[in-house]
Amino acid sequence: MNTILTRLLAATFLLTLATVALAQKTTIAPTPLTPQELADGWISLFDGETLFGWKAHSKADWQVKNGAIFVSGGERGLLCTTVQFDSYVLKADFRAAKDTNSGLFLRTAPVVGMNDITTKCYELNIAPPENPFPTGGYVGRLKGKSVPERAGEWQSFEATLDGPRSTIKLNGETVLEYTDPNPVRRGYIGLQLNSGQCEFKNIKLKPLGLSPLFNGKDLTGWKNHPESKSTFTATDKGEIHVTSTGRGVLESDQQFGDFVLQMEAISHAPELNSGLFIRSIPGEFSNGYESQIHNGIKHGDRKQPKDFGTGGIYRRIPARLVVPNDKEWFHKTIVADGEHISVWVNGYQVTDWTDDRKPDKNPRNGLRTEKGTLQLQGHDPTTDLSFRNIKARELAKAP
Repeated sequence: MNTILTRLLAATFLLTLATVALAQKTTIAPTPLTPQELADGWISLFDGETLFGWKAHSKADWQVKNGAIFVSGGERGLLCTTVQFDSYVLKADFRAAKDTNSGLFLRTAPVVGMNDITTKCYELNIAPPENPFPTGGYVGRLKGKSVPERAGEWQSFEATLDGPRSTIKLNGETVLEYTDPNPVRRGYIGLQLNSGQCEFKNIKLKPLGLSPLFNGKDLTGWKNHPESKSTFTATDKGEIHVTSTGRGVLESDQQFGDFVLQMEAISHAPELNSGLFIRSIPGEFSNGYESQIHNGIKHGDRKQPKDFGTGGIYRRIPARLVVPNDKEWFHKTIVADGEHISVWVNGYQVTDWTDDRKPDKNPRNGLRTEKGTLQLQGHDPTTDLSFRNIKARELAKAP
């Protein structure tokens, strides 16, 4: 009897451990930004744990330590975002050791020589007071307002780049205002190793100048595809609601090639399937890159998306994490930059993908960078989703 009881207790214990393990695997979704930041359009460029979304362009010891991007030695150069931006507000915290020379490179090329500082980037310097361009200045362009040195302390930059105009704040104080007569229009964001140790964290960005694509009242600017079996309606809540008897799309009148887009969506029932097609061939049915919407996960693990997961590029690359929950509104940001597509969900980057196929006008067959329409998808008879606050704009022309 004791043997049976012992085995029963052991089995119960193992079951409990398995249940706990499964619960632990059901990861809590990351929340890098506040609800107000998400509503204002911010995205996080650094997840605090990995260098996902960044690429080193020199052999330096870039790594993540204690929730910060850390560098102290190696070949001089930049750690850059994998996608380009143009007009934005950028916030970043940094901590530089005494005598460190580093910087934030804005709208930069991945590799910048000494002769390129005033033509291929804006170098927001991090340097001692004796440097010709101390912390807060634009190297080779304009020295910033002098402020007390705070070596070894965490400090904050806020950089606003809007067309040719830049405004730089250091620790909340405006230290530089600059208008470029020959502006660099678009480029990567780079963290620099020049000399000395430097750390960066809380790196976040808000795109500027996006225009609404849905007026909140009717479907002006959109059209239902002739083959569509979905019903799209503008509701009195300022939303686009979709139900379906089969496959369907609502197509935008406007076309976009390289662009930044932000929107909100909600799935009104568990594990529904929808998406947003981008660079779609105008007039053709669902023929573009599909930024997936599907919040299902396998084995309770957000790192195992079902059907590519929300923010994944369907049939190309899954989302690295399923961030949103069904029956809750979520935010999605898409940046399409040439052959590269990056996607953020609730401010957290889930997709960082380069289409390395040969160019083809049909995105099913190869790389398509030509302008195309946006298409909201109705998937099947279970479809019941809503969309709101859809806004976008073309990126400035690449250098």
